[in-house]
Amino acid sequence: MKRILNLNIIVVLLFAAYLPSCKKDYGNLNSPTIEDYLKNASKDQLNGLVAGTLSGMRNNEGLYLDAVGVMGREMYRFSNADPRYTSELLGSAPVNNTGFYITNPWGSRYRVVKNCNVLIDAATNSTQIADDEKKGYLGFAKTIKAYDLLMNLNLTYTNGIRVDVSDPNNLGPILGYDESIAAIASLLDEAKTDLSGATVLFPLTDGFGSLSDAAGLTKFNRALAARVDVYRQQWANALTDLNASFFDLNGDFNTGVFEVFGTGTGDQLNTAFFPQEQNGEVRLAHPSYADEIEGGDDRINKATLRTTPVTKDGLTSDRDLWVYTSSVAPIPIIRNEELILIYAEASIQTDDFDNAITAINIIRNGHGLEDYSNSEPSKDDLINEMLNQRRYSLFYEGHRWVDMRRYNKLGELPLDRTGDQVWSALPIPQTEGE
Repeated sequence: MKRILNLNIIVVLLFAAYLPSCKKDYGNLNSPTIEDYLKNASKDQLNGLVAGTLSGMRNNEGLYLDAVGVMGREMYRFSNADPRYTSELLGSAPVNNTGFYITNPWGSRYRVVKNCNVLIDAATNSTQIADDEKKGYLGFAKTIKAYDLLMNLNLTYTNGIRVDVSDPNNLGPILGYDESIAAIASLLDEAKTDLSGATVLFPLTDGFGSLSDAAGLTKFNRALAARVDVYRQQWANALTDLNASFFDLNGDFNTGVFEVFGTGTGDQLNTAFFPQEQNGEVRLAHPSYADEIEGGDDRINKATLRTTPVTKDGLTSDRDLWVYTSSVAPIPIIRNEELILIYAEASIQTDDFDNAITAINIIRNGHGLEDYSNSEPSKDDLINEMLNQRRYSLFYEGHRWVDMRRYNKLGELPLDRTGDQVWSALPIPQTEGE
């Protein structure tokens, strides 16, 4: 990770080690080191909190993608060490509120939320930074906090999340889905306000590219807001937020913000990467990915053909999952290809079929396909086409299960064995019992 490993990060991450979940076990906030952060943090200490936040966002990312990918029938995860990938996540056994697939990503995301809360308090209380710099830290922290809360809400859906965890001794309640996502949207709006007139001098990773100043972070924030808008079916708001984001209908699909990885001391590798032709611990594309893709679509390269198929627990695939092609390949947080598809979706839902088809054709042409051929499509036709393009463009980026769920289409996902079922949500972890 670029330019961010220093003593401050070590302090922050050691602190975070005391934060295994949202339970009231955050450790002693009155230790001298934490008081230094909360009472009058220096610029270096604030930058260390930023760095620790970005580093922590990567923890258990591969596991999150596996969980939603398996449940969304994008892929299989065969593991000799843990049969729950092919049993509980595929619905042949009940999902468990102590299962690693919920407790590990849940805990990682709330550690990031806690880091963001510390950064918010530290920046607010610091007299060592100017007001415009303070706004930069606050806008960044609230944007990342909203994103990580959304990641956990994606897992638990109607079971909800805790939004207010700022006081570990007085945690807020677990809110339902509508309340939770409304709070996330509000937090993103607060962050946008903070970033207005802000100065961003703290270093970010290479994954932010040209979006590393206050204007860029605002565009990133609005891109996330557009995603939240379509989750909430607020189609006009989605179009407005897209226009304030880095959305570019004719731009590079891969412009955006990414989690980045490295081989340096103290850095970490992309755990969503497995080599091709591996046996034992493997990630495989679900057979339907190749069976249902259109001829000539270059996105087939995300599911490369193996020399020998792999079979386990009554499941077989002959294609490796090949989205992240090295141990340091970046993982997108959000990128322009998704924004183009959000534009298509919001246009469909506001009955602007011409612009929707234009966007769909940009995606299709960009992957070697001819224009969408239905000359008189209905809204349902266009929704299905949009979801199909999202399926292939955003493969193993964490979207398929969520997309099919929000359109009430989980029943259309394939069931490979008698007794399997598709879950709509994971349970709240047992450790969150109130």
